[in-house]
Amino acid sequence: MSEIDILSFGETMAMLVAEQSGDLAKVEHFHKRIAGADSNVAIGLSRLSFNVAWLSRVGNDSLGRFVVDTLAREGLDCSQVEVCKTHPTGFQFKSRCDDGSDPQVEYFRRGSAASHLSPQSITPELLNARHLHATGIPPALSGTAREMSFELMTRMRNAGRSVSFDPNLRPSLWASEREMIGEINRLAALAHWVLPGLSEGRLLTGFEDPADIAAFYLDQGAEAVAIKLGPQGAYYRTQLDQGFVAGVPVTHVVDTVGAGDGFAVGMISALLEHQSFAEAVRRANWIGSRAVQSRGDMEGLPTRAELTVEFMDPIAGKPAPTGSCGVATVFETPQTIVGAGLPAMRT
Repeated sequence: MSEIDILSFGETMAMLVAEQSGDLAKVEHFHKRIAGADSNVAIGLSRLSFNVAWLSRVGNDSLGRFVVDTLAREGLDCSQVEVCKTHPTGFQFKSRCDDGSDPQVEYFRRGSAASHLSPQSITPELLNARHLHATGIPPALSGTAREMSFELMTRMRNAGRSVSFDPNLRPSLWASEREMIGEINRLAALAHWVLPGLSEGRLLTGFEDPADIAAFYLDQGAEAVAIKLGPQGAYYRTQLDQGFVAGVPVTHVVDTVGAGDGFAVGMISALLEHQSFAEAVRRANWIGSRAVQSRGDMEGLPTRAELTVEFMDPIAGKPAPTGSCGVATVFETPQTIVGAGLPAMRT
């Protein structure tokens, strides 16, 4: 295994995407792809030239081989993907929506190979990674996968590695909402960068205002919080400043799935390149906007070359003006923040 920039872990499922719109029960033709928020982020970071290791489990079946082959073609180090002889690879069906609405998704993942991830899946080589990205999905899969999530995040943070966390709530996978909120917030307390959506943050913290949601996680020990506000952009807050970064206009939304994963790709990649938090949010908004303009969960994630074209002046070789990808407004003192179409946020 070569030197690891980023470690990500979780479940990659095979995904059967409807080729025509309408009720899944009536669709006869599907296209085979892969799906999984955690691996979407891993793929996006690999496309930006980071060395990414993927920790997971698949079944000893054709879908498992398809998943691993696809991830390897995307440049992920899959040497730590275990092949399980007793449990199958999870899969899902996804409808086609031509009007930009959220697609219908049906999951078949209960008892899957990845749900049997455990602390024993962690090898010493993985702990040498420079950064760990985690989400709230693996801990929802099973008790052992939850133990592994806590173990990885704790050990990486204690070792001085940076840790990012996207709650990625999946209520249907938890025994109760109360358990989900408690466990997700315990995990978030182990992260340096917390990346919730606004509705997730409201549910997890009980606060309505993005500034209060961010303050909740800063008080828990996070260094910075970025809250996704959908088309309006994102609000961020660190221990030193805060601000709002406007969203990137999109004329035609094709598929909303994967936008949050694209946001995480932008945040992590920019911060590991030592950019400011405001610049990281700006990049995150842009990658998220690309994700919704492509059919598929990760097809719209950019390459390093595409990122460079967007954020660099091709003639002068200088950073593109901020206005081309979303305006960043940074505040160093408490005040009212007003975003496009958003209520005032008291800070």
